[in-house]
Amino acid sequence: MLGFVNSLMVRHSLTLVTGLFECLCFSGAVFGWASLVFLLKTEGYFSSLCVNSTGVNATQVLDCSGQDEQFSLVFTIASFLFSFLMLPNGVLFDRFGTTVARLFGISLYTSGTLMVAFSTAALSNLLFPALALMAAGGNMFLLTNLQVGILFGSHRSTVITLYNGSIGSASVLFLVIKLLHEAGIFLLPSFLFLSACSIIHLLRTFFLLPRDQIPYPLPNDYTYGITCGKSNPLSLEQITAEVYTQPTTEDVKDISVDQEKSLRECLRSRLFWWHLLWLSVMLLRHYLYIGTLNPMLQRLTAGDPSLVSWYTNAFAITQLCGVLCAPWNGLIFDRNKGKPRAEGESEQEADLRASVLSIFLTVLQCVLFSVCACIPSLPLQYFTFVLEVINRSFLFGGNAAFINVAFPLCHFGKLYGLVLALSSVFSLLQYACFALVNGPLHGDPLYVNIGVTLLILLAFIHPLSVFLHCRSLASLRAISASS
Repeated sequence: MLGFVNSLMVRHSLTLVTGLFECLCFSGAVFGWASLVFLLKTEGYFSSLCVNSTGVNATQVLDCSGQDEQFSLVFTIASFLFSFLMLPNGVLFDRFGTTVARLFGISLYTSGTLMVAFSTAALSNLLFPALALMAAGGNMFLLTNLQVGILFGSHRSTVITLYNGSIGSASVLFLVIKLLHEAGIFLLPSFLFLSACSIIHLLRTFFLLPRDQIPYPLPNDYTYGITCGKSNPLSLEQITAEVYTQPTTEDVKDISVDQEKSLRECLRSRLFWWHLLWLSVMLLRHYLYIGTLNPMLQRLTAGDPSLVSWYTNAFAITQLCGVLCAPWNGLIFDRNKGKPRAEGESEQEADLRASVLSIFLTVLQCVLFSVCACIPSLPLQYFTFVLEVINRSFLFGGNAAFINVAFPLCHFGKLYGLVLALSSVFSLLQYACFALVNGPLHGDPLYVNIGVTLLILLAFIHPLSVFLHCRSLASLRAISASS
């Protein structure tokens, strides 16, 4: 019996570590676009779109705004698909289980890396399907790893937070490829190696993950992998919701009452729509910044390739801290845990009240980040990089946590996938913003940055709305207690 327990502990630990490695190195690789686009420019991708134009004092300069616009479009499509496919990929995972979903995701990711490997400057358009496939496959890696938190009982929220934080840190992959390129190793061998890493994904699929899903609550004798027995499958919605929750006896009572709210009522609530606006405007700010980082650095450094390379590396290295920043928001969210609640106050209401500070701080961080991004100062970008990675960690973690406490658990999967899908549609405006800068604004992004910053101010409505909602619930509770 002791040997069986030790064997399970070893397998759980391997699943955790390899899952973190998978998310950290592969899942969110598309967010390392700033490093990859620097490399692609040196290889001449879309260089045919660069044209000679007349600059100051009638000098001839090379205008590469068309090239930058194509690169922006590649990232826009890839980042859109990473979020939008959360819903359909979730349905696939829920319907067919872990093995089938991961095999599908691995095939997409491998196809994408092979396309990049065999692309050339003459075949630049291969980047569009290649990055889209890598985003879709990376999204599936994240989804199928969400359930791993269930294996660790009371620590499952920490595990999932780490996995979410590692998505932004996955941008280090393209930084490594960029550094290897500078050392003389070209795209073909680097991306062929990434394709060969599919063997690692396959080994995890068959040996360290279940065929269906990990059940909750976890049976004492539950095993999985190549030796797993039969277990009752759990839906994606239950898995994703439970890994963010540690239910107590009082929680169960609260949940049973809250389940009466239908999905339609959730979708019609002000909390849902203000939350969608909150996520959408800040997601647009982050995607626009990442997608336009290279042209911005080109402008601020007057085209100095060594300086552009240096700041690109600094940005990618900063992204590594995302996995460390992710748990901070969880600590703010859970600060009411263990504290006595007001008489008659439910656990859900206390959690919702505690979320106000988290979502307010997230907006405040994003405003500061956006203001710094507006200022055309090269040294200031170091501070902007730090604000960006902290805010993105707060944003993704806070999104999942808020949906979990504000709405019934039985609708979590649908609402979580839907809010990411809808916000990704809104984020497509990043390409329109980039086209506006390159066209009517003649390369000056100041007015677009100011406009996006003003748009972010609308997100302050969300914490105010939640605060007023909680105060309304408290008033109703007081009236009920006095009557």
